[in-house]
Amino acid sequence: MFRYAIIIFLLWVMASCRPAVYPPKPSGYFRIDTPAMHIYQVFDKPGFPYTFEYPVYGIVSSDTVFSDAKSGNAYWININFPGLGGVINITYKEFRSAGKFDSLVNDSYGLSFAHHEKADYIKEDIIHTPYASGVLYTVGGNAASNYQFTLTDSVKHFIRGALYFDVTPNADSLRPATDFLERDIEHMFWTLRWR
Repeated sequence: MFRYAIIIFLLWVMASCRPAVYPPKPSGYFRIDTPAMHIYQVFDKPGFPYTFEYPVYGIVSSDTVFSDAKSGNAYWININFPGLGGVINITYKEFRSAGKFDSLVNDSYGLSFAHHEKADYIKEDIIHTPYASGVLYTVGGNAASNYQFTLTDSVKHFIRGALYFDVTPNADSLRPATDFLERDIEHMFWTLRWR
């Protein structure tokens, strides 16, 4: 009997000396620190057919991939947000006919709705300012671009913009940055002027 007690005690000691097994922690999201305030400066580059206000934490650069005078894309720019890892691509086209205007609108619509496979929803908000009208497309879900927009005077000028991030799309992790930049995009609408 004493022998069985010692065997049971030794088995109990051996079983209790096993290292603890901890389950792995779930994947987390990186922290996005947005600027404390929305402060703006004027984009007023000589020779450009438009001007607007953009955030001071953004850096405007020419679109070097598609921008050149020969192709008619000389006024394409990017507004980079290095602290957020994002960029707003802005393209500009001048048109003289109703057919060209319709083509620009249809192309913009098609580019915005090309995200429908990854999008949970696509919401269209009509924009009317004293100087322009257009559409803001809010693309929900894990789409490559959560905000896209068009602005025009319906006579000569047409701008299309899209917000992209330099990471794999994940709506949950990018939400602080997209919500923060939405206000800046809307501010651009209201300060846009044509020349």
